[in-house]
Amino acid sequence: QTFEKLLIANRGEIACRVIKTCKKMGIKTVAIHSDVDANAVHVKMADEAVCVGPAPTSKSYLNMDAIMEVIKKTRAQAVSLNESICCSFISSLSLQASEGVTFIGPDTHAIQAMGDKIESKLLAKNAKVNTIPGFDGVVKDADEAVRIAREIGYPVMIKASAGGGGKGMRIAWDDEETREGFRFSSQEAASSFGDDRLLIEKFIDNPRHIEIQVLADKHGNALWLNERECSIQRRNQKVVEEAPSTFLDPETRRAMGEQAVALAKAVKYSSAGTVEFLVDSSKNFYFLEMNTRLQVEHPVTECITGLDLVQEMIRVAKGYPLRHRQADIPINGWAVECRVYAEDPYKSFGLPSIGKLSQYQEPLHVPNVRVDSGIQQGSDISIYYDPMISKLITYGSNRAEALKRMEEALDNYVIRGVAHNISLLREVIVHPRFVQGDISTKFLPEVYPDGFKGHKLTDLERRELLATAASLYVAEQLRSQRFLGTPRIPIAKSKRSSWELSVRLGDGIYPVAVSKDGSSFSVEVDGMKLNVTSEWNLASPLLSVTVDGTQRTIQRLSRNASGDTHIQFLGTVYKLQILTKVAAELSKYMPEKAAEDTSSILRSPMPGAVVAVSVKPGDTVSEGQEICVIEAMKMQNSMIAAKTGKVSYLRSLKTICNLSNRIEFE
Repeated sequence: QTFEKLLIANRGEIACRVIKTCKKMGIKTVAIHSDVDANAVHVKMADEAVCVGPAPTSKSYLNMDAIMEVIKKTRAQAVSLNESICCSFISSLSLQASEGVTFIGPDTHAIQAMGDKIESKLLAKNAKVNTIPGFDGVVKDADEAVRIAREIGYPVMIKASAGGGGKGMRIAWDDEETREGFRFSSQEAASSFGDDRLLIEKFIDNPRHIEIQVLADKHGNALWLNERECSIQRRNQKVVEEAPSTFLDPETRRAMGEQAVALAKAVKYSSAGTVEFLVDSSKNFYFLEMNTRLQVEHPVTECITGLDLVQEMIRVAKGYPLRHRQADIPINGWAVECRVYAEDPYKSFGLPSIGKLSQYQEPLHVPNVRVDSGIQQGSDISIYYDPMISKLITYGSNRAEALKRMEEALDNYVIRGVAHNISLLREVIVHPRFVQGDISTKFLPEVYPDGFKGHKLTDLERRELLATAASLYVAEQLRSQRFLGTPRIPIAKSKRSSWELSVRLGDGIYPVAVSKDGSSFSVEVDGMKLNVTSEWNLASPLLSVTVDGTQRTIQRLSRNASGDTHIQFLGTVYKLQILTKVAAELSKYMPEKAAEDTSSILRSPMPGAVVAVSVKPGDTVSEGQEICVIEAMKMQNSMIAAKTGKVSYLRSLKTICNLSNRIEFE
């Protein structure tokens, strides 16, 4: 027996994850939500739901007074909180504890100690845990930040003391970047955590990010549940995680696990938590931080250990001792997690995208696939919350099998209405360096120094795409000639069995000859013949096509009467134009729309909130000068001038901006 009713003070996929385990345990759930989340999945899943305020998190999901009122109103016996408000809830929780309300998580002392990066680092040192060299106090201002950075030696990492999830973090390589980093990190920290305190420590260049999952009870027992490799990151936020790590040997794994448990015991920790480390090429490891919550990437640990971490957290909160010993914790198989975001990966590896999910289909038909999400078809991705769509997890008996499953799952994931990072995720997991386990936190900038450009087709893949697109075009032409459900008899049957097409892909135009051979097509591209077969179910968002024995899952995203079509192939979306030979010859007479000259325009690359505007009409600005600051999905982005000039006007710079907002220069 645990609790009769539990309130979940969170949203999205993690709220849904907690509700699933509560249902399994027979616990009724209460969801809170903002007004824009009234139809969210977690609201529909819960037994009860209460609105706690408007869209901004500070007025809803972080509204302590409103949440405490809901706890009283619904008579919830336990509460699962967003970590960002745990420390702020300390006094309220102590009050509620006397009234029989239990917090699902560690006690307030551990939350406060580990939630403060400065205090946690001092505690780690006292617990004999390896720590990163740096300044252990609070940085007062930008001038002090520069002085401390010089003493430590560049490069340095500027971090929010109460931060997490990559927010409030900046790497600085010189004095100017330190001043800028101090400003943005403190603003992000205040916005996300209500605490603008910062610390500075030595930046360890090119490390791995490996974390240890710990589980502890109120009786002094603590376990380490193996590691998670989290080195694939962008903007200090994890993108791909896996368990176990390809890098650790049993001795290093045990040493990291024992230090993680030592730290947990030092703060009398009692719940599931994560101790994060940076690991260098010589397998030296350094304490980074401890997260006193259920991490986004916890599913990979559940896959290889067989434990339900949410269930264990609830049992510990009720006062039960752990059911397992350290020797009972296995490493069974391999698990990989990809974070699927509503982001454009072609812009800085992922700038947020907003919109409505017009079509959404999770790849749950693929074996050994798990999807943790908090959205559904018709859901809105807004500027107010994290742009995560889901966590896609695959499991296999070994790493190769798990990665192959992930490749298949990404190809079978249907997301329409917003930009997404499927193309980047797929390229990462098939990249030779990743497959070999040769990774670090600098993987993305090293592999894609000029930014992510999508999959680069080999000659064979290009021919496969051209043959598939041409076959799809012909299949659609044949379908349009059929009349279903009518007694109409054609005067003369069409005996056409071959087509000469012209297909434009990128900068190339390719002649393609297609002939029908039963249910398949014979396609000639570059003087080579390819056999293309499929069921040609053109109404399905997914199309399984076999080209010369190689099976591919593609998605046709759009088409128009001009022959333009967009096809998702090997994760990347390609634009093609398919015309008959005659139409292609005539198309050269069609005028093309001239591209807009944007050299004198600064346009926001993403929707968001305007935090600051540094110029006004008539100001003279130089190249590289900051013009304004846009906050989107809790991250602040400095917009700079691309050229020297005079500001002619600012258009529509309101609190909330969209892609049409711009600043023009003379």
